Amino acid sequence: MSATRTPPRAARRERLVGRLATLGPGLGYLTVFMLVPLALVLGYTLFHRGRFGGIVYEASADNYTRVADGLYLGVIWTSVKIAGITTLLALLLGYPTAYLIAQLPRAWRTVALVLVVLPFWTNFLIRTYAWIILLNSEGIINRALTGLGIIQRPLELLYTQGAVVGGLLYAYLPLMVLPLYSAIERLDPQLREASANLGARPARTFWSVTLPLTLPGALTGCVFVFVPSLGNFVIPELLGGGRTVMVGNLIRDQFLKARDWPFGSTLALIVIALLVLLLMAQAWAARRLTDGTDRA
Repeated sequence: MSATRTPPRAARRERLVGRLATLGPGLGYLTVFMLVPLALVLGYTLFHRGRFGGIVYEASADNYTRVADGLYLGVIWTSVKIAGITTLLALLLGYPTAYLIAQLPRAWRTVALVLVVLPFWTNFLIRTYAWIILLNSEGIINRALTGLGIIQRPLELLYTQGAVVGGLLYAYLPLMVLPLYSAIERLDPQLREASANLGARPARTFWSVTLPLTLPGALTGCVFVFVPSLGNFVIPELLGGGRTVMVGNLIRDQFLKARDWPFGSTLALIVIALLVLLLMAQAWAARRLTDGTDRA
């Protein structure tokens, strides 16, 4: 007897049901917690604030024209600048750190990685308050400098853009080290050995072999640091003392203080658009680097 064959339409239906059963929970999660909130934010941008707060459901593009005001553009630029400086410093510190960890004996690499992520085991807010203790006029740094006779009066370290950058760098540096370590650790050591056998010095090997092959990891780390730095509002509030206003603080104030949800949604949507463009640029650059490496 010949085996019974499932009709093509029924087979396709079974495959579709199987895929939906597999992808359903994930798609449902994304729909409820990402697409629906994003649609609400997009919808709010088309309305405006009432006289005493709330939302007036009259379509208008006034929120987008308000963003073009120099005050708000200045806040966005300050946020991008601070996040960019933080990312650059994280890259300059994170790359040698990841490189040194990758050169350790395998037994010590785990210990070093645990030390890198150890700050994440402490509450984010507590770690930020610790910086206030370090940087204030009566803090450890000023007392040490005064005691050594290096300065005569305390430095203004707290409530500055430098303090904000330092706090962001401390908070997100591990997010740079980990992808860089992963990229460096996966690097085939035979490539560096071949470069050395061909007479290249260690510095030439690094610039010609190691760095190009680990650039995708560096790009990933830059995105991991830049994205949360751009939207952070806790560190600018505590370490900036209200003098440094970033876009995260502005969005929070629009929702919680000014009760201007439509304008806050517009600012949030612009930040989301900037981050999407950044992720697209990172994906394009990583793909180009990978294709160039494969061709080489």
